Amino acid sequence: MATTREYAVHPAGSPPAEVRALADRVTEDGGHVLAVYQEPVGDHWQIFCLLPIDQVDATPYQRDLSPTHVKRLQEVVKKLERFVDPVVVTSPRAGVYWTPNGNHRRTVLQKLKAKLVPAILIPDSEVSFQILALNTEKAHNLKEKSLEVIRMVRVLAEDAPDSGESDFAFQFESPHLITLGILYEQNKRFAGGAFAPMLKRVDQFLAGKFSKTLPEREERAALVKAADDALGKAVEKLKRRGLNHPYVKNFLLARTTPLTRARKTLPSFEQTFTRLKENIESADLGKIRYEDVQRAAVVAPE
Repeated sequence: MATTREYAVHPAGSPPAEVRALADRVTEDGGHVLAVYQEPVGDHWQIFCLLPIDQVDATPYQRDLSPTHVKRLQEVVKKLERFVDPVVVTSPRAGVYWTPNGNHRRTVLQKLKAKLVPAILIPDSEVSFQILALNTEKAHNLKEKSLEVIRMVRVLAEDAPDSGESDFAFQFESPHLITLGILYEQNKRFAGGAFAPMLKRVDQFLAGKFSKTLPEREERAALVKAADDALGKAVEKLKRRGLNHPYVKNFLLARTTPLTRARKTLPSFEQTFTRLKENIESADLGKIRYEDVQRAAVVAPE
């Protein structure tokens, strides 16, 4: 039987017999024990190891895989050429390891033909139920992502002045997030979700160094803000008429957008938001009825 001297132990001390036995089983299953340690909150013993990927599977009671999330995660891991986030596993029986909250990462490694998966093995199998409750981390929402992007831009403008937006396209993900980031800096309550579909269609990464593109971004943000100000005034007029539906802003944008699906070519960013402002200001608000907004809200995509 293996002894604790064959792998790192932290803090100094001897793990319980059942933990040592589980570590031995990892080796017998073709895995590699890297460390046995006590986690810092409850001092529970855990095993950090590399497990054969064909012996790791999802728990039978967790949610289905999201193909979109798997694809995105696979692209990121492949781009970075690094896998840095171990999965959490339990072992219900010899030769079997279940991950209650790492199935997307496990699938990505599988698709990338990896033979081993880094894992934190928890000796208590019942924890696999508790981890679902503990797995409260959520994806960035639009505001969080946009603010993170514009903060990166501002740092890079100082630290990498000879670079530009396109040099960091992968990190920024999408050009419209830079414009939205400026708007969220100015107003944390900005209705970014309402303008994002339009911005996605006409915003692009700007050519040139950050010293040149940042002022251009400020100008773009100002055009969007001007349209939003006009939109806010129109919505206030509708509210004074008693039209207080939460979808009214999106409804008015959909009615006044210069970007129709029938268009084969898109106008420029400046043309789009200049025309949008004009359309909002000239809209006949008297023709908008509550039932029209309500009906549109029911069929609108999330």
